[in-house]
Amino acid sequence: MNKYKAIIEILKEMYPDATCELNHNTPYELLVATILSAQSTDKRVNIVTKDLFKVADTPEKMVNLGEEKLKEYIRTIGFFNTKSKNLISMSRDLIQKYNSKVPKTMEELTSLAGVGRKTANVVMSNCFKVPAIAVDTHVFRLAHRLGFSKEEDVYKVELDLQKKIAKKDWTLAHHMLIFHGRYTCKAKNPLCEKCNLKEYCLYYKNILKKKS
Repeated sequence: MNKYKAIIEILKEMYPDATCELNHNTPYELLVATILSAQSTDKRVNIVTKDLFKVADTPEKMVNLGEEKLKEYIRTIGFFNTKSKNLISMSRDLIQKYNSKVPKTMEELTSLAGVGRKTANVVMSNCFKVPAIAVDTHVFRLAHRLGFSKEEDVYKVELDLQKKIAKKDWTLAHHMLIFHGRYTCKAKNPLCEKCNLKEYCLYYKNILKKKS
């Protein structure tokens, strides 16, 4: 078993219930929630969308709500002005170009306002069962610490992860890496002593080297 397969197998043991933590009932709701989650936490997004989705859980309702009223719902989220504009524009495009349905391809999704590769990958993998690895800040950090990638470009990190992880595990790996980054391998003060991946971790080996 190579290093990368071993890491994935250990993560499966550590996080058997790893899944998307953004609350949603439809592809549209997940698309909205993922756009909102940039530079914000899933916990904060879930608080906001709990009320937002009561009044705007479809593209039509979102457009009818309008940018100014939308801002009142998402004001506690970072970059709410830009996100309000993008959500209205994205919703309008869904109505006009896609019959109010969330598209299933990377090309179509990333043509929408506020939707980059990360958001598209989240929606494709969680809603349409397309194998994908969305690279957010947690996944990016762990890819470097665990030696999956040395690249600084997010897309190149995604490609490195795809090469080293079995395709059938891509979506699960995304969720497990997020869980590990959120609860153990934190950006600041990671819980290295409690981590089952120490022997594979470049970050931890570097810490030991500095101590010796």
